[in-house]
Amino acid sequence: MSSFRAATRPLIANCWKINSKRSFHLSRVCRENAPPPAEGFMPGLARSKLLKHTHEEALKNPELVDTGVVGGETKKMNLLQGVNDAMCIALATDETAVIFGEDVSFGGVFRCTLGLAEMFGKDRVFNTPLSEQGIVGFGIGMASVGHTAIAEIQFADYIFPAFDQLVNEAAKYRYRSGNEFSIGGLTVRSPSSAVGHGGHYHSQMPEAYFAHTPGLKIVIPRSPIQAKGLLLASIRDPNPVIFFEPKVLYRAAAEQVPTGDYELPLGKAEVLKRGKDVTVVGYGSQIYTLETAIQMAEKNISGLSCELIDLRTILPWDIDTVAKSVDKTGRLVIAHEAPKTAGFGAEIAASVMERCFLRLESPIQRVCGWDTPFPLVFEKFYLPDVTRCFEAIKKAVEY
Repeated sequence: MSSFRAATRPLIANCWKINSKRSFHLSRVCRENAPPPAEGFMPGLARSKLLKHTHEEALKNPELVDTGVVGGETKKMNLLQGVNDAMCIALATDETAVIFGEDVSFGGVFRCTLGLAEMFGKDRVFNTPLSEQGIVGFGIGMASVGHTAIAEIQFADYIFPAFDQLVNEAAKYRYRSGNEFSIGGLTVRSPSSAVGHGGHYHSQMPEAYFAHTPGLKIVIPRSPIQAKGLLLASIRDPNPVIFFEPKVLYRAAAEQVPTGDYELPLGKAEVLKRGKDVTVVGYGSQIYTLETAIQMAEKNISGLSCELIDLRTILPWDIDTVAKSVDKTGRLVIAHEAPKTAGFGAEIAASVMERCFLRLESPIQRVCGWDTPFPLVFEKFYLPDVTRCFEAIKKAVEY
């Protein structure tokens, strides 16, 4: 393997250069007067303080200190380019790694795998039949014989035919063999979340279904830097991982990203903004809605200071970071796109109640999608938008 890594070092260096050549193709749809792209738009994202727009900001992240990229180059990438770059590095550093799914050798419906088949060959990046159960089952088989299997489910809404394979096979493979066999090399990527016009079959967030399953890890990134580092960590983690990518951020979220090989920790939340009065928790694209809601709340409520936390990993989730924050603030607001009943926010609320009951100053607030199928024409009323999140913060601090 060491000789393979040495031989492929030039490939790693070229991954971001190839991304550079493709950048016009990947971003041009956002600049034209055309109907909304498949992944939609997210207004106001360019003004977010959470995205790192300079080389210095990108490398200031303390989680990057020991990764070897701090003294290296950065390049502006959007989220899909960050995902593409991570897979390029994974293929270049691991000769057993393969990527497969519907249309991935052509680049995929969102172009996340664009150019990888040409660079690494169609025996390592290849298309599958339209069968989600078959894709995941095939991935389990490949991982069980030692391959690093990176499977793509074209939309998270269509992951349900593979539910049995993920929950009853992938999650239990090591446990039922008494640790004799493992399929830890399996990573399942899938575009998820609302896009503005996706309707009930192209908008869902199914993370809570899988969060009930010991043996799986579930990761949801918020930005290009996070997507690249978390995806590389997921691919190399010794457990099966489901990696949900908020597709509305594919082209909308752009920042300076280290071009080298780095991983970000799984199972660790990130405190994005320090505060003293209320803890606000979210993940994925919802983080930017919460950022704007916090700005509105701090402007309208004199002296208010909000703490914002991105969970990043849903399973296992970082209860310690959240509980520490709530112990300090005494208040908690949780937001996610999935329906409220039995959504992951309920798990967060219950766990925080167990740990922080005597420190709470007000009832925990959950701002979620409504308990209906995801609507098309009523999407703007369904989603936990800035106004609903602001009202939840206001209710928590004024109780």
